[in-house]
Amino acid sequence: MKHLTKLLFLFISISAFSQSPWTQKEGKFYTQLSFTTISNYDTLFGDPDYSNFGNYTDNTFQFYGEYGLNDKTTLIVNLPLKNISIKGFEDPRVSCINCGQDFKKTALGNIEIGVKRNFSNKNWLLSGQVSLEANTGSYEPTSGIRTGYDAWTLTPLFLAGKSFGKTYLQTFAGANIRTNDYSSNFKVGGELGHKISKSIWVVGFLDIVKSFKNGNIALPTENTFTGLYVNDQEYGAFGLKGIGEFSDNFGVTASFASAFFGNNVPKKAAINFGVYRKF
Repeated sequence: MKHLTKLLFLFISISAFSQSPWTQKEGKFYTQLSFTTISNYDTLFGDPDYSNFGNYTDNTFQFYGEYGLNDKTTLIVNLPLKNISIKGFEDPRVSCINCGQDFKKTALGNIEIGVKRNFSNKNWLLSGQVSLEANTGSYEPTSGIRTGYDAWTLTPLFLAGKSFGKTYLQTFAGANIRTNDYSSNFKVGGELGHKISKSIWVVGFLDIVKSFKNGNIALPTENTFTGLYVNDQEYGAFGLKGIGEFSDNFGVTASFASAFFGNNVPKKAAINFGVYRKF
């Protein structure tokens, strides 16, 4: 358990709804503002694990929204703003003592739009979702900081869920298909939630991403030093999430995620806080 507290999670979904089979009612909005931080890490998962030559903090401010076109079809938008800082970066190509540099960059990540469609609502709720991430991230060549994949990403998902009174189960399976010679990946996961009081849900989740290793993008050396949005990133993550409902239309979320394997991703836990509003 002591080792697990040092592990990562970089890409956990930002809300209970972003990979959920449930759609919004016609004309209804779900919106969420969230903040995710992976702070003060200096090691990346690998075989073996490796240093990224500095001390990093990766913050993401995110707006996520859903709108019901009709009771079975929902539009999705995800707008991430990245704030990444590096303290004491020491270029391994330069022989230097006490010459670490500090860098910071704030810019958009990969903006995502998508659509979710419910196909069946009998014993289990079955839905499909497809989304597109635009190549809207930025790259700073001096520091090697990248705020998103230098690619367009198509993500088809199959979603399934079921409610059992005060308990729900939802799962997903799909892929991230990337351009620009990045590897694509398979992804699968799910969550189990239970309402422990009138206004509080406790949720356990699992999220796994495995690269197909079918891409050979040549990224700048400085980017490979930082490990930010490089090729063949993989992880197996698990964690806990809490949802507090102040009313039927307003609430807060908080989550903590750890990992049992990874590749080219931070070896540090991620913490997320959010506030949501339904209209």
